[in-house]
Amino acid sequence: MTYPDLYLMIDGQRLSGGGRRTHRVVNPATGSVLAELPLADTADLDAALAAAARGFRRWRDSTPQERAAVLQGAARLMVERQEELARIATLEQGKTLAEARIEVMMNVGLFNFYAGEVFRLYGRTLVRPTGHRSTVTKEPVGPVAAFAPWNFPIGNPGRKLGAPIAAGCSVILKAAEETPASALAVLQCLLDAGLPGDVAQAVFGVPDEVSRHLLGSPIIRKMSFTGSTIVGKHLAKLAAEDCKRTTMELGGHGPVLIFADADLDKALDTVVAGKYRNAGQVCVSPTRFIVETAAYDHFLKGFIERAERIAIGDGLDVASVMGPMANARRLDAMDRLIGDAVAKGARLETGGARIGNAGFFFAPTILSNVPLDATIMNEEPFGPVALINAYSDKDAMVAEANRLPYGLAAYAWTADAARQRRIARELEAGMVGINTAMIGGADAPFGGVKWSGHGAEDGPEGVEACLVTKAVHEG
Repeated sequence: MTYPDLYLMIDGQRLSGGGRRTHRVVNPATGSVLAELPLADTADLDAALAAAARGFRRWRDSTPQERAAVLQGAARLMVERQEELARIATLEQGKTLAEARIEVMMNVGLFNFYAGEVFRLYGRTLVRPTGHRSTVTKEPVGPVAAFAPWNFPIGNPGRKLGAPIAAGCSVILKAAEETPASALAVLQCLLDAGLPGDVAQAVFGVPDEVSRHLLGSPIIRKMSFTGSTIVGKHLAKLAAEDCKRTTMELGGHGPVLIFADADLDKALDTVVAGKYRNAGQVCVSPTRFIVETAAYDHFLKGFIERAERIAIGDGLDVASVMGPMANARRLDAMDRLIGDAVAKGARLETGGARIGNAGFFFAPTILSNVPLDATIMNEEPFGPVALINAYSDKDAMVAEANRLPYGLAAYAWTADAARQRRIARELEAGMVGINTAMIGGADAPFGGVKWSGHGAEDGPEGVEACLVTKAVHEG
C-alpha cells in the first residue's frame, strides 16, 4: 500500500507546500521516512480559526437529522474503508493490523451512537405560576480546539471530532504529527458524508506554537486534550486564561489487584493480552500488578510463559501479535525506566531489551519485586513493561492501588462478590474493571480522576461536555 499524501485541511481545502516547515513521518517498523508533513504557520492557524467561527454559526443551527446523517454516513464510509484506514494506522503508528481494524470499528460504533444521541439533547421546563415560564436548554459551547495523541491514531481523532459535531460545534483538530494520515482519513469520511468544510479543520505543527495560538484566541470556547499529565497541566493553564471549558484525558498507571480466589488462568489470559496490546502504549494499560501472596508464584510464572510466547514483528505481518513502539523516544524511555528499576533492586524476569537494529521493537518485559522508589513505579511507563509485586495484606493492596495521584483505569480479579462491590467503591479511578479488561464502550464515559484529568469522552457524557446549560425565565 502507498502511504497517502499529507496536508493541512482548512475550510475544506487541502494545503501543502508553500514554503511551510515540514515534519518527517516515520514507519516505526523500519525507521524509514514515509512522507513529509506540512506544518501550519500563523496564517494557517488564523485561517482555521476564521473557518471555525463561520462553521460554528452554520452548524449550531443544523437539525438533529443533519448531524445524524453526517455521523451515520461517516460510519458507513469507515466500514467500507476499514482496510485502508487500518493499513494507514499500522504504517505510521506500528500497531498490528488486527488492532487497527478493531480501532476503526470502535470509531464506527461511536459515530453511530452519537448519531442517535443528537436526538436526546434534552432541556426541561420548570414548574412556575401561571403567566411565568422557565426553561433550561442545552446549547453547543462553541468552536472546540481538540488535541489528539498518536497511540490510537484513528480512535483519538474520532473521539475529538465526533462529540463536537454531534453537539453542534465546530472543531479544529490538532492530531499528532507522528500519525497524521489516520486523522486526515477519519476527517475525510466526515467531509465525504456531507459535513461542511468550515465545521472541522485539521492542522499540524509545533505543538506549543499551535496550542498557544489556538487557546489564545477568543474564538475557541472549549479545549479537549488527550495526552500526558505534564502537557495537560500546561494546556489547562493556557485555557484558564480565557476561562475555556476543558475535557482532559491524561496519564494513568493502571493498578491490577489479583486476589488468590480469582480464576488465575482466565485473569492471565486477559491481562497479558491487555498489557502488551499496542506495545503497552495505552493510557488504560494494566501495569502495576498487585498480587496476593498466595497467588503470586502461579501468577508470575504464568505471566512469564505467556509474555515469552508473544510474536513480535511488523504490524503488517499477519503473524505479529505485537508491533514496534511508535517512536525512538519510547525506546529511550524503556531503557531509562527499566535500568533504574533494576539498579534499585527489581528482578528482570524477561525482556528488558530492544529487538533488532531496524525499527523501534522492544521485548515484552516483566519486572518483579519492584521497590516503590523505582521511577517506573511512579511514572507511567507507556510501554510493554509489567510490574509484579506480592502483598500479604488485602488492605495494603488497595492502598497501593490508590497510592499514586493517577486515577484513570483500575482493575481487580476476585471471585468474592462482596469484595467485588467493595473494591469497585474503594478504587480511586474513573473506570474500573472487575474480572474484565473491557472498560470502554461507545455508550460508556471514558475519563479519569485526580491527575488523570476530568470530564469524559464517549457516551452521553461525551456530547454533554460540548454543551452549555442556559436557564431562560419569562414573566
